[in-house]
Amino acid sequence: MSMKKTRRTFTALKATIAFVAAFAALTVSEAFAQQVIVEGNRGVDSDTIRSYVIGANPDEARRNLVATGLFRDVRVTRSGGSIIVRVSENQIINRVAFEGNRRLQGDRLRPELQTRANTAYNPATVEEDARRIREAYRRSGRALAGVTPRIVDLPNGRVDVVFSIDEGARTGIKAINFVGNNSVSDRRLRDVMASDVSGIMTILNNMDVYDPDRLASDLGQIQRYYQRRGFADARILSSDVVFDDSRAGYVITIAIEEGPRYQIGSVNVESRIPGIDAADLQRRVVTRSGRTYDSTEVERTLLELTTEASRRGHPFAQARPVGVRNMAEGLVDINYVIEEGPRVYIERINIRGNTRTRDEVIRRELDLGEGDPYNRVLIDRAERRLRNLGFFENVQISNEPSMSPDRVVVNVDVVDKATGSFGISGGYSTAEGFIGEVSLSEENFLGRGQAVRIAGQFGQKSRGFDFSFTEPYFLGYRLAAGVDIFSKFTDQTTFSRYENRTAGGAVRFTVPLTEEFSVTARYSLYEQRLRIPANFRPVASRALLEAEGKTLTSLVGLTFAYNTLDNIQDPRQGVSASVTTEVAGLGGDSRFLRVTGDARYYHELFEDVVGIARLQGGHISGFGRRNLRINDHFAMGPSLVRGFENGGIGPRDAVTRDALGGTTYFGGSLELQFDIPILPRAIGIRGALFADAGTLFGYDGVRTFRDPATGVVQTISVNNSSKIRSSVGAGLIWRSPLGPIRFDYAVATSKARGDVLQAFRFSGGTSF
Repeated sequence: MSMKKTRRTFTALKATIAFVAAFAALTVSEAFAQQVIVEGNRGVDSDTIRSYVIGANPDEARRNLVATGLFRDVRVTRSGGSIIVRVSENQIINRVAFEGNRRLQGDRLRPELQTRANTAYNPATVEEDARRIREAYRRSGRALAGVTPRIVDLPNGRVDVVFSIDEGARTGIKAINFVGNNSVSDRRLRDVMASDVSGIMTILNNMDVYDPDRLASDLGQIQRYYQRRGFADARILSSDVVFDDSRAGYVITIAIEEGPRYQIGSVNVESRIPGIDAADLQRRVVTRSGRTYDSTEVERTLLELTTEASRRGHPFAQARPVGVRNMAEGLVDINYVIEEGPRVYIERINIRGNTRTRDEVIRRELDLGEGDPYNRVLIDRAERRLRNLGFFENVQISNEPSMSPDRVVVNVDVVDKATGSFGISGGYSTAEGFIGEVSLSEENFLGRGQAVRIAGQFGQKSRGFDFSFTEPYFLGYRLAAGVDIFSKFTDQTTFSRYENRTAGGAVRFTVPLTEEFSVTARYSLYEQRLRIPANFRPVASRALLEAEGKTLTSLVGLTFAYNTLDNIQDPRQGVSASVTTEVAGLGGDSRFLRVTGDARYYHELFEDVVGIARLQGGHISGFGRRNLRINDHFAMGPSLVRGFENGGIGPRDAVTRDALGGTTYFGGSLELQFDIPILPRAIGIRGALFADAGTLFGYDGVRTFRDPATGVVQTISVNNSSKIRSSVGAGLIWRSPLGPIRFDYAVATSKARGDVLQAFRFSGGTSF
């Protein structure tokens, strides 16, 4: 046979063998699929089990079946031409129960679990759920809690899964230590933090519970504290958290690098955008040469420059500070460079973590939306705005890349906090006895960002109520609209021999012109009813008798407010000032022009010592040939000079000694607030020393009257002293578990004849 013929025969033979093998494999596979025998299943259908076996080898089939979580044991074997699958099914969960959980109820724990009723029992899932329960207890301050799962067998292959919980003792933060803080004390840095060391004061607020997110926010607050006070290079090197078994709590150690403290040297603006002159932007700079470096002033400058560039048609413009440090002289020169940034747009904004506050409440603070140019300065402003709302324990805005190179995803992560409050305030005087107020307020009503407050006043000489509602974004604009309804009865017979009842309401609109400056327009309509009890009529001032009856007042006003406080609840730096102008006469009985002003300046003189200076004043004048009514006059007391009671300062009837009120007042006060070194910080008590001075004068009411018995016109004699009243005193400010409470004791150092004193007052409140 030739070589060529032999080669063809061999090739044909190989093809035949391949065909036969393929046919045999197909036949065997088909037969194999048809001969899968399932044993041991009770609840799971046999065809369902076969679907995991057909087309797979025995090992792979077993893995597939085990992965379903339906079986606690699976065996796959061959027997002749058949595959035998023997399964032992997992039991079905009848219910999930908890034992020993007093602190966290089942409704709080169930959302943490993957184990559910009417699903297959899976030991691995149950163990993971036990870990989740322990984590929930750790977050609530009980890191030593133990969780042991067990099952209770029931008929028909069903079981109850029971988590036995040993809640253990409360485990909080036992110590917060600092390393490297040479210029700022540990005590002051702890005040900056929301996290706190376990003590009597933390029983109600849970701030001694270790929370990684809260600690991360605290570290940022510490760094900002340094950078606001000249330490431009301050940074957090590390934060070490260790659970100390011997103390049954956490010990936190924070390492800080302070760096030198700087004063601002030269300040310049450099524009790298054609058409924008740096000289035109210089007036937008907030930082000033010679001041202590303050990061907030730098942030405000960046915002001003970026906003101005955007207004001029450059939406991608970005400003950045370039600092040149002179460590020898402690100076830093700041050069603000404004240039075109990358043309990146916002693809999506994710709002995460808000379990109570609605998404739209958060989004409206951003001033940015999907499709807008991405601008880091505006993002930073949005983060500050969200923090200033007071709705969240923590706010963090970050971004991540998108699938498209010119897009970015913005993530807004927040943690809601309690925004409701219950307040109580009061005082005592020998003239009025006890006086007080109870109030309920909610700053984030139904998660909509609306503010609601209702309060009731009570006392031996006064009672009433007031209600207010504020919508911060009226009609979708950054315009706050509000309504107020009030009613109050005051018995002033102790020193003025009359009773007064006021009832009415007001509507108001507030427009924020800048981050610090706002304008409020207000319209008020209220009725006052002055009544002199019969037993006081023979000895009451004729000025009061002439003012007796009803008075309807229709009033419009404007308030201009300026605020740069570093912290609304506990200010240490900044200014808060307001001026209000009001006109009464659009209907009603009253005709007057009234102007009032109030300004406070806070400055941290030394560590933990804050100086407060306050100035206030006001003037009212009637028009339209009418005298002012008694109710229109200013009635001043401890709000002007502590040590005097309500209505205790000002013009009085020279004969009856009744307080008549005045048309002009002004005053000032100086106060020092400080920590008391001998008291542990955990108690939360600060001391205060103050000195007040002020006066109220200028009576513009009825001066003459006709004696009904004789018909003779007589003149009302008024003691109208403009003498400066003054006082000095001390106070205690207690950050109690029920909220801040203040006690003041003041001694008058100068007064006018007829003034009424009140040495002691207190006020306080709580949150829920």
